[in-house]
Amino acid sequence: MILIADGGSTKAHWSIIDAEKQYDDFYSEGYNPFYVEESYIVPSLSKSLPPSFDPLAVKEVYFYGAGVHNEEKAEILRTAFAQIFKSAHIVIEHDMLAVCRALLGDEAGFAAILGTGTNSCLYDGKNVEFYIESASYILGDEGSGCYMGKKLLKDVLRNTLPADLREAFDTEYKTNNDEIMDAVYTRPLANRYCAGFTKFLGDHISHPYCINLVKSSFRDFFNDLVSLYPNYKILTFNCVGSIGFYFRSLLDEVAAEFGMKTGVVVKGPIEGLRAYHSQPKTQIG
Repeated sequence: MILIADGGSTKAHWSIIDAEKQYDDFYSEGYNPFYVEESYIVPSLSKSLPPSFDPLAVKEVYFYGAGVHNEEKAEILRTAFAQIFKSAHIVIEHDMLAVCRALLGDEAGFAAILGTGTNSCLYDGKNVEFYIESASYILGDEGSGCYMGKKLLKDVLRNTLPADLREAFDTEYKTNNDEIMDAVYTRPLANRYCAGFTKFLGDHISHPYCINLVKSSFRDFFNDLVSLYPNYKILTFNCVGSIGFYFRSLLDEVAAEFGMKTGVVVKGPIEGLRAYHSQPKTQIG
């Protein structure tokens, strides 16, 4: 039995593949090792396993995760998962490799993530060949759900949100400036908190304010990241992530402004990863 996972910062999508290539899915919290430790991961994931699932039957685990930037961060996840999947060979990879394999398979090209956070790279068909650091949610992550949520919350705090949207915001969230500041600056997982407000943008996406906020966020992503790639205009823009998926029409418009054609845009990579890991090949990792 093989277990593969697309591990974002907010949630992880797991897929169990049995010997007959049949699959079953479940979800857990996201386990970004920049924000959570082994002591948090083990009980959280254990509670998320399906009731009839036997973790000892798993022989291979392929976890593709946000925040897996080096071996130290990968080891946090590997050690945690080894306590649950005790008979498994565990491979921890960066989420960008998952995106590349899901979107492009064995073909070379450009791939990006537009979800809670952002990332991007050039893929040579086997490995991530070149990437530009997204700088995470405090310094960067332009175009992400967190980035958009921060822009919205800043306007809420400064009372510059259009009156009709402010009324709708107050009705839905029933919060105040102190609670927002506390959630962002003193509570854990502020990136998830900020990204959660993209639902409000989506619910009101016909409003000019929301359209402008989303498009300006995508423009920042293209200006500050995508346009730094050599010869980027000759590449096709492919991406994974809920932000790119749900705001696809606006993403297409901004990509066209920068001379790029959009290609494959999907909500998550799990379907592509199932296909990739179901192919006969030598063990990966």
